[in-house]
Amino acid sequence: MSTGSTSAVTRVGLVTLGCARNDVDSSELAGRLQGDGYQLVADDDRPDVIVVNTCAFVESAKKDSIDAVLAAADTGAKVVAVGCLAERYGRELADALPEADAVLGFDAYPRLGALLGDVVAGHAPASHTPTDRRTLLPISPVDRAAATASVSVPGVSAPGAGGAAPLGGPFVPRLLLDSGPVAPLKIASGCDRRCTFCAIPSFRGAFVSRPPAEILAEAAWLVDQGVREVVLVSENTTSYGKDLPGDRQLADLLAGLARVPGLTRVRLSYLQPAETRPWLIEAIAQLPPVADYFDMSFQHSAPAVLRRMRRYGSTDSFLHLVDQIRDAAPDAGIRSNVIVGFPGETEEDLAELERFLLTARLDAVGVFGYSDEDGTEALRLDGKHGQDVIDERVERITELVEELTAQRAEDRVGSSLMVMVDRVEDGMVIGHGDHQAPEVDGEVQLTGADGLAPGTLVRCLVTGSDGVDLVAAVEPVPTGGARPAMAR
Repeated sequence: MSTGSTSAVTRVGLVTLGCARNDVDSSELAGRLQGDGYQLVADDDRPDVIVVNTCAFVESAKKDSIDAVLAAADTGAKVVAVGCLAERYGRELADALPEADAVLGFDAYPRLGALLGDVVAGHAPASHTPTDRRTLLPISPVDRAAATASVSVPGVSAPGAGGAAPLGGPFVPRLLLDSGPVAPLKIASGCDRRCTFCAIPSFRGAFVSRPPAEILAEAAWLVDQGVREVVLVSENTTSYGKDLPGDRQLADLLAGLARVPGLTRVRLSYLQPAETRPWLIEAIAQLPPVADYFDMSFQHSAPAVLRRMRRYGSTDSFLHLVDQIRDAAPDAGIRSNVIVGFPGETEEDLAELERFLLTARLDAVGVFGYSDEDGTEALRLDGKHGQDVIDERVERITELVEELTAQRAEDRVGSSLMVMVDRVEDGMVIGHGDHQAPEVDGEVQLTGADGLAPGTLVRCLVTGSDGVDLVAAVEPVPTGGARPAMAR
């Protein structure tokens, strides 16, 4: 039985865990629910039902998601679990977590409003039945409603139209859940890679690109909502366009986004080293609105470990890629994640990773200890390490990268930096530079910035550092001449 709605306005809280892709999903879910007549409220504002958008990336993320469901249930509200954990485990999660009134998969998103009506009315929807999504049609984009207003981008038009005809939709109307000047923009979904440690393709499905006109329309819509920087997200951004006609679709997309009026910065995330070609590096370095920022998924650098991960590369090939990036954009920010304690990783392999990190001098590095993941090939690999060994290696590499990234930030003292103002907090103006993804790569405290509003992009002189954070003075409007560069 589907009620679809209740007699009174139903108040919905939305909790999001995990990555920026989940942030976009929550934004779209909020837009759908608002369109269905629900009222979105803060978690502490007595919602009738709380939707928890879960994460299933690693064990700690799963635990955080379960804790979030339990905390939501403690409020007395109805609780609905969605997202990756719900998609991946479905009925198993529902049986283990009776505090959740419903466990729904991705296919339920277009009809979530009706399903929440069922929950509020006391009718429990059937729990999701997991399926290996690599055997199904792509799940995104799907059921995308027409945009409520047509938008146009100079020099870009919808297929079959000429000039600067309105792009219109289709895209899912979003409700922005953050009032800041930065928003994620999903350009693709799914992944066709088969990394042995990763289960994401099994529950996110095969890779599919969104059409460029649809992405440009959504970017223009985001600008209308006050956004000034978009972060392009997907499971594998460098694969964008491989399923679309034409070559170098990602470079063309960046060029189109550079023409969206009012969009002052574009940032890419989730780049695969093996798929990062010179033409992409050149496009990022040469298009002014595109941040000189490279979020490279290195994961390790020892060839033996990479082969066991079913990935490609080596310390020397990765260092060559880093050199290519810095030749094209000397001040570029480069961040990555690495996994240590992988099955079969030797002391020599760990030393090889240290050699890479010492030489590459990345701006930000996330360090993860290996953990077994259901349904992955690595689960069956030999050479597993004890948790004490994994923890020791995580600590060892973490200490190294904290020292190296702090040194990298210190190298920027005396250089010029473009900073996006994020917020004003206790009288301080805080922003993030070209080389910093917001919220994850450190921030910049600005001096001489009185009166600057969030969303303002200003040139600054870096005057100090504290770990990966910087202090910078707003520079006067330049009258010409070259700007200083940071030390290599």
